[in-house]
Amino acid sequence: MSFGSHPALKQSDKFKGDEMGADPNTSDRAKTYLLAAIALGLAIVPQLASAQTESAQNAAAASEQVRRVVLVSIPDRRLAVLEGGDVVATFPVAVGAAKSPSPTGEFEIVNRVANPTYYHSGAVIASGKDNPVGTRWLGLSQKGYGIHGTNVPRSIGHAASHGCIRLRNRDMEKLFSMLRVGDVVEIRGERDDEIVQIFDGGEVEADAAAPEPLAGK
Repeated sequence: MSFGSHPALKQSDKFKGDEMGADPNTSDRAKTYLLAAIALGLAIVPQLASAQTESAQNAAAASEQVRRVVLVSIPDRRLAVLEGGDVVATFPVAVGAAKSPSPTGEFEIVNRVANPTYYHSGAVIASGKDNPVGTRWLGLSQKGYGIHGTNVPRSIGHAASHGCIRLRNRDMEKLFSMLRVGDVVEIRGERDDEIVQIFDGGEVEADAAAPEPLAGK
């Protein structure tokens, strides 16, 4: 058997030819796949950039959402909702009685509860017409205190609560739709210039100028 016809040599030559891309059809297919991959990548990049831009815009919009401030005047027995310094709604309220006064200062809304269950001194009262906190609850950052509805609407306008701020249920439901967790609540025990301006100078009644409810939370 001659050296040129050795089976091992033929097998080696075939492997070498495949490794070097001797088949022109294989090379053309590889180029086609490469160009297609590049084109696909170029098509995806603008879409990714667009998605990132939209996400950034949504984040910016969320950070710029309207923040409202609730201002409660204990002497006036009234509550105002401010947006950008403008009064958008006012409501009559009941405040803490002499033996259980409402706290004064700046607080935040920490929770929102629709149709709350009432718990106190072992008593549990389900949501309904007999519930002392009415149909809505906005919990404040001072534990145990909140803004809520009532089952005693005749108490509105008086110093009659255990320290919380009470509204008639229909007013409380409007207020609830306007506020969210993180909004500021200021409760003031004395009349100052701002209180006088808000509650004595062209006040806005809730029914006459109800703003759009906030989404979310």
